[in-house]
Amino acid sequence: MDGTTDRLTHFNDQGRARMVDVSDKAVTARVAVAEGQVTMAPETLRRILERSIAKGDVLAVAQIAGIQAAKKTSDWIPMCHPLPLTGVNIHFADNGQDMLTITAEVKTTGKTGVEMEALTAVSAAALTVYDMCKALQKDMVIGPIKLLTKTGGKSGDYALITE
Repeated sequence: MDGTTDRLTHFNDQGRARMVDVSDKAVTARVAVAEGQVTMAPETLRRILERSIAKGDVLAVAQIAGIQAAKKTSDWIPMCHPLPLTGVNIHFADNGQDMLTITAEVKTTGKTGVEMEALTAVSAAALTVYDMCKALQKDMVIGPIKLLTKTGGKSGDYALITE
């Protein structure tokens, strides 16, 4: 990046942090999808799926945590704008062995995107899985967490290329 065409927008003319001014941006429908994994022992995954973890239904609590986190992203990430979200959906899938995949889809109609909200939702859901299962297993691994797609806005659509 040479600074002439790819200027970082979160810095003012003094090089200090600022929240980007989106006043002149168009309101558009925006959607972002993020995904993350929690890798664990097969026994831990089995107990999550059977709902036999002592703290309760892990996936139900993680789903609520992800939704709450998406709604509160601007409280966690300093330069994020507070956004009126129009939808948050969290999905869980497993590989039948040792991995839980968490996917979050976040929607809004606004002047800025919801990538951070989707990533935050996945992160909070994964951390909740860890919290609820840590008595059973402390060496679970969270990640990678990544943005899969985003639509809407000035920068256009994005889709992670996987091969």
